[in-house]
Amino acid sequence: MTTARARAGVGPRGRRAGAIEPVFDPEAYLPPPWFDALAALRAHQPDAAATEAAARVRRRRLAPDGRLLILAADHPARMVTRAGTDPLAMGDRRILLARLVRVLTAPGVDGLMATPDIVDDLLLLSHLVRLRGGHAWLDDKVLIGCMNRGGLAGSVFELDDRMTAYTPAGLVAIGADGAKLMVRIEPADPATAATLEACARAIDACHARTLTVFLETYAVQRTAAGLRARLDAESLVQAACVAAALGTSSAHTWLKLPYRPGFERVAAATSLPILMLGGDVRETPEAVLEEFAAGMRAGPTVRGVLAGRNISFAPGEDPRAMAAAAAVIVHSGAGRADGGFSDAQGTLEAERGRGLDLITALGEPPASAVPPP
Repeated sequence: MTTARARAGVGPRGRRAGAIEPVFDPEAYLPPPWFDALAALRAHQPDAAATEAAARVRRRRLAPDGRLLILAADHPARMVTRAGTDPLAMGDRRILLARLVRVLTAPGVDGLMATPDIVDDLLLLSHLVRLRGGHAWLDDKVLIGCMNRGGLAGSVFELDDRMTAYTPAGLVAIGADGAKLMVRIEPADPATAATLEACARAIDACHARTLTVFLETYAVQRTAAGLRARLDAESLVQAACVAAALGTSSAHTWLKLPYRPGFERVAAATSLPILMLGGDVRETPEAVLEEFAAGMRAGPTVRGVLAGRNISFAPGEDPRAMAAAAAVIVHSGAGRADGGFSDAQGTLEAERGRGLDLITALGEPPASAVPPP
């Protein structure tokens, strides 16, 4: 798909620059009364999130076909709010939630990875929808909580990535299925050692509670402009080897690695399952899908995708359509010469614009959920 529709830019509210109508309008998808009801629940019934977590139907097996497509939504907690050309795209919570829900309701999406505030928001919205008789979008999904967000982007202490979000006990309390950790490796910076040790301890604590660990890693280099990722195949292989050995067992650890040319060497560096991360927003959805397809062909250890902005904020595209297309590649592309890319393009067209009334069809949010002022 190389039409002007797909190439158009996305404005700060998710609208395509110069477009007659938006491919996906997040403001219409999640109307203000529903966000107002969420804010009211936060103030009057904050424990409704725990109630919804307890009611959530959990998946029996983490990855029934051995593959996963997980939506990432932990960026804002590390001061990363940019998506594309908009520096605050992920800083508008209603718009962000609308896009996340849109992805989570796409066929083939396996779950969510996020920080506690975003998980609670989605649980509270799901609670409101359930009260209206709608489908709770976190049912039968893999729920992964992010643990270390202390290494704020651009800060002088970025490599000292402390555990500032979920704890293993907190993950168990909400019925999570896994934990996400991140370690960036800079041999010239002593802060790397502290984060390596902290991640190793967290891995053991998560495994002791039967939580699967999703460990993101890559090498970095400190420059005058800040940390720069080293994404050549040799650096990624070395980082993968270090990460795979963290903790007293690797039996329930998956790696999260960036795709780059030469990914076959990276895939061959470990026997642990690998999920590809998305990184910065690409210019077109096709470029993202082509990378995912190429990565899925790199070797048997590559088991899917754990990505955020390239799906939820894909330029000029409906997040549901983008997620469904990525799911085709992850779940059906193995063994295909093109990695499922051609089928993904067809899915992109077929799913665009479906189910836009998921929330509005329920009418107004339930007044009984919030006491009168």
